[in-house]
Amino acid sequence: MLKGYLKWLAVPLVLAGAGVAQAAQLDSDARGAIPREVQQLVAIDYRAMQNSTTAMELRNRVMPAELKQFDEALKKTALKGSGTMDQYVDQLAFAIVRTSATGEGLDTLGIAQGQFPMRDILASFRLQKLKATMVRTNSIYPMTKAGMVLCFVDASTMIFGDEESVRKALDTRDGLSESMLSNGSMMSAMQSVDSAALWSILDDKGTQTMMKQVLGQAGGVADLDTVKKRLQNSWYSMDFSHGVRFDLTISTGDAFTAATVSSLMSAAVLVRKMSSTDIEKAALNDTSIASQSGQLNIHFASTDQEFASLLQSPLFQGMVK
Repeated sequence: MLKGYLKWLAVPLVLAGAGVAQAAQLDSDARGAIPREVQQLVAIDYRAMQNSTTAMELRNRVMPAELKQFDEALKKTALKGSGTMDQYVDQLAFAIVRTSATGEGLDTLGIAQGQFPMRDILASFRLQKLKATMVRTNSIYPMTKAGMVLCFVDASTMIFGDEESVRKALDTRDGLSESMLSNGSMMSAMQSVDSAALWSILDDKGTQTMMKQVLGQAGGVADLDTVKKRLQNSWYSMDFSHGVRFDLTISTGDAFTAATVSSLMSAAVLVRKMSSTDIEKAALNDTSIASQSGQLNIHFASTDQEFASLLQSPLFQGMVK
């Protein structure tokens, strides 16, 4: 159980920190650049990670490849001689976007918000003779040989990723295709959590994928196909102000489906406990599962010390390999 949702939380956990005070909200320019077909969106208060030794240790262990490339590329190109990403980025978001109706193809788009030294960055590009590719009035700059690029939407918002993902985001932002703002289900889910410092929302297909990972062996025993089509969307938030607190809500639309999924989740916890260490069992014991009014609610809480121990456990090590 914990392995499943921790795997989906790899990106936000890398960035989360203690003592979080402000919310990780995306402004209208950022939201307007995210395509309507977004399957999952993760938003993080980037500055908070610097307040926690545990968060920095976790970052070094499981930093996602996209963020690693972005960080290294900024240091070598955009921010060369002007500082580091930590100094300028306030909010960071990752959008996983479907490229086909079946959801088989996925692109990852990064969005960074902050007070960037835009003039210095562009001057650095010119000195390095990096040529921009123009998409209408938008300038796309190469960052890595692997194809990662960035584009400033405005002085405080940049989008990055592979060139195709960035081009699609610019088409969305310029009104040539629909944005997430027209996706009522995802916008409604976002309103439930965007006051948190760290949050994520998933559409129906994203929620179904997450459930398969979460259920593990229990999902193989039960017929998930009977309920998965009723999974509408989901959202979660994390708080690190007093220990670690995680809250996940899955919307199913009816009480019977929510109760069924709750039973599957509880079975997954029991299966996992059979092969868990004492630390892992304690974490699973701290996980509560309940259903109400067509929604499944999962809550996990631990102290900072307990969570630090969990990072050393075989459960977590197996998850991040």
